[in-house]
Amino acid sequence: MMPCSEKRARLLLERGRAVVVNLTPFVIRLRDRCLSDCALQPTLLGIDPGSKETGLALMRLEENATDEQAPATRHVLCLFQLVHRGFQIRQALEQRAGFRRRRRSKNLRYRQPRFDNRTRKKGWLPPSLQHRVDTTMAWVDKLCRWAPVTHLSMELVRFDLQKMENPEISGIEYQQGTLLGYEVREYLLEKWGRECAYCGTGDTPLEIEHVVAKSRNGSSRVANLTVACHDCNQAKDSQWLADFFATNKGLKKRLKANGLSADVRLEHVQRQLKLPLLDAAAVNATRWALYGSLKTTGLPVTVGSGGRTKYNRQRLGIPKTHALDAACVGKFDTLKGWRVPTQVIKAMGRGSYQRTRLDKYGFPRGYLMRQKQVQGFQTGDRVRAIVPAGKKAGTHTGRVAIRKTGSFNIQTEQGAVQGISWRYCTLLQRGDGYGYHPLP
Repeated sequence: MMPCSEKRARLLLERGRAVVVNLTPFVIRLRDRCLSDCALQPTLLGIDPGSKETGLALMRLEENATDEQAPATRHVLCLFQLVHRGFQIRQALEQRAGFRRRRRSKNLRYRQPRFDNRTRKKGWLPPSLQHRVDTTMAWVDKLCRWAPVTHLSMELVRFDLQKMENPEISGIEYQQGTLLGYEVREYLLEKWGRECAYCGTGDTPLEIEHVVAKSRNGSSRVANLTVACHDCNQAKDSQWLADFFATNKGLKKRLKANGLSADVRLEHVQRQLKLPLLDAAAVNATRWALYGSLKTTGLPVTVGSGGRTKYNRQRLGIPKTHALDAACVGKFDTLKGWRVPTQVIKAMGRGSYQRTRLDKYGFPRGYLMRQKQVQGFQTGDRVRAIVPAGKKAGTHTGRVAIRKTGSFNIQTEQGAVQGISWRYCTLLQRGDGYGYHPLP
């Protein structure tokens, strides 16, 4: 049914007319009324997809909002910010593949690979990208169950990656890459003036260097490559650029010998580099998959451009957040009640099927307990622990991490509390794979 205010929900619960369905987000169900007895208004769910976060905004439309001649006014009911875990999924899959490759190639007899004849179905996405579509659709389905959503609105953005790097590109230049007529090493030597990008030393053998190290998820695209002398390349290792310029004494000595300043040289290197486009590529890859999934709900789906969203935001003086961007998607005149807290929903996962700890070579070095529940509690459940006495006396509410001994850890808003016995814990809500906290 239609969402209500906190005061009305409190009165309905006190009078026994409603029961709690979900604690976070807080959802109640009426006991003395059915759907046919309620007056419903058209409700819009706005979606602003992103690579790391997706904004969701549930809004009430005026009765005449579907009439094209009437001014479209939206009333914000609640805002959500869904935080994805695509990077963690990608990292886990890469680690698992590396362990498997090491075991099969170095420690086992040779055998033919079993995956050469496997095909991928049309529209297949990597798990880290499919996760973004699946989690967004999961919360769209939840909100459609909890509220009478009648319309969906999505920001359908297409990023021109080449234009983001070179705003003046046009015509046949789209077919001519950065390395047209160059080899990679020759291109880098020309770009960096045949001198070390860090200390400015010339007339010395130069090595190709990753500015953001591959161990820190840096790519091998030309925008992340530079040339450096052997000393700088070895000294930098996997450090961040700013840390390297701030802490390395050998670099400062070489810069001083060349008459350069560390701050000026750091600014020069950062100006030469270009921002990575991983997030834009992820949105480009998932936008049509998400749109197709929204169409399967059977609700009318409208799309808006990123330019329209920005225009609406600036016209109404609304700050930029993912949740408020979702409220500004599409064509409308007025947005009311947008100054409400945002519920952050962070994808945490439901644990791991792996029941062993692995060493750096990918071989088991320890075993985890087989059961996922201890005394009826599972990691991720929301509990309230009332400790009567001792150093940890008091009431602790938060997400629990279980142990086989029955001594649990509880992650509260004030921090982690360790060693709480299961006897003091009361289950408030089963873990659903997400963590919650509000934003003002």
